[in-house]
Amino acid sequence: MTEIKASMAGSVWKIAVSEGETVEEDQDVVILESMKMEIPIPAESDGTVKELKVAEGDFVNEGDVIAILES
Repeated sequence: MTEIKASMAGSVWKIAVSEGETVEEDQDVVILESMKMEIPIPAESDGTVKELKVAEGDFVNEGDVIAILES
């Protein structure tokens, strides 16, 4: 299993995938909003989204787990 973590603090602006969806490396999983900028958080490897740990509107800190991928 692979954890996808926030690269910086911000609000979850958009969730681009759903649980059970297959994603490819570098595909955007979540888009954060911080200081009026949109920061895409991509998958680091191919896999299936096992669990989303956030909802749109949630605030995350750098290093927080956003999603878990299963290969």
